[in-house]
Amino acid sequence: MGRGDLSDREWARLEPHLPKNTGRGGRWACHRKVINGILFRQRTGIPWRDLPTRFGKWKTCHDRHRRWSADGTWEKLLRAVQADADMEGRIDWSMVSVDSTSCRVHQHAAGAHQCPARIPGRRRRPAHHRPDEAIGRSRGGLTTRIHLASDGGCRPLAVLITPGQWGDAPQMIPVLNRIRVPRPAGGRPRTRPAHLCGGDRAYSSRRNRCCLRRRQIRHTIPERRDQRANRQRRGSRGGRPSGFDQTRYARRNEVERTINALKGSCAVATRYDKRAYVFHGTVTLAAIRLWLRA
Repeated sequence: MGRGDLSDREWARLEPHLPKNTGRGGRWACHRKVINGILFRQRTGIPWRDLPTRFGKWKTCHDRHRRWSADGTWEKLLRAVQADADMEGRIDWSMVSVDSTSCRVHQHAAGAHQCPARIPGRRRRPAHHRPDEAIGRSRGGLTTRIHLASDGGCRPLAVLITPGQWGDAPQMIPVLNRIRVPRPAGGRPRTRPAHLCGGDRAYSSRRNRCCLRRRQIRHTIPERRDQRANRQRRGSRGGRPSGFDQTRYARRNEVERTINALKGSCAVATRYDKRAYVFHGTVTLAAIRLWLRA
């Protein structure tokens, strides 16, 4: 076992949930060796062609990572390991935190353009980045934003990829809707935490607070100064002030520590994947590794 490879304990947790050979076409190459190769590339950020030969053919690792990112296999594996952790009581549902982080897009990953068809007699318009590739232009250049929700144990429950210039507040509800931890014993997946902590004032909006009240989720989100002033200016029509628990808000460091753990992988801290679904698979695999190591 090389440095950074799956340990025997981690492999024992992951192996039961991996896809099996269906008998059609060629047989899968050794899952453990291929996944270790994908993890090596994710940890170091090297090009696929530079993978060491001990992982087999680089194209096998690349194609399997791309295929499992496209068909949702990484998502299924993440929910499977979350379900196992929930059965063992290792998920802290008492406090779930939401926050986001920006990742710089490498120049080789910034080539997914919209190329409109050429119309005779008209000048071709300049190509722009497709909105579904989650590449945005901000002050720091081309960036991608990762929105995530983590439990009290600093492990990701849900991940969402958007362009770098998108705001945090509109993405809080979509991130919460992605929390679906299955129950192997039967029943609906668990989706509702007991308490939600917003990362900062960016998540303070009337829409978010109304959605949390409707779902009966207690929340600790600091109120923005202009929102507080507008509420006070309206008097009784502005409504009651939102509650804020400073002690609970101190636990916002849990989601920040989760982000730091995810960005320990070079392929997550810097986006090298051209397609958004492949980068989403890369971030999901990093989340799976955090759950396996817990």
